[in-house]
Amino acid sequence: MANIIERENILLNLAPEPREDAIRRCGEQLVKAGCVKPAYIGGMLERDRSFTTAIGNFIAIPHGEKAYKDNILRTGLSVLSYPEPVDWDGQPVHLVIGIAAQGDEHLSILENIVDKLESGDDVLALVRAGDREAVYRLLTGEEA
Repeated sequence: MANIIERENILLNLAPEPREDAIRRCGEQLVKAGCVKPAYIGGMLERDRSFTTAIGNFIAIPHGEKAYKDNILRTGLSVLSYPEPVDWDGQPVHLVIGIAAQGDEHLSILENIVDKLESGDDVLALVRAGDREAVYRLLTGEEA
């Protein structure tokens, strides 16, 4: 995981915003990191409109529709944390993890996220700590 997430793509203590804006922000971070072309952001928005990307435990995982896979340059993640939740179509979301994955890499990424953040309490503790290094270590599995 260390090769797909960069510390600069972890944005903490953000003010709540509409979910579409959170998705765009995730996508913009992926563009800045050289993971995706700007058109991928449209695929992320489409995906969330067709089927919510909120997965429970205060987490959303916006990612692009299959039709937008050609816009992925390399696998990468962006992470946004919101101490006050974003209203994700009626679900409170505190942690938004944008995913751009080549091939089937998204499956192992999702498995890692679910494994590391098993409960809403885990997510809230991580968000409230406001510690970029802690988020990075958790998602990469690196030790302190």
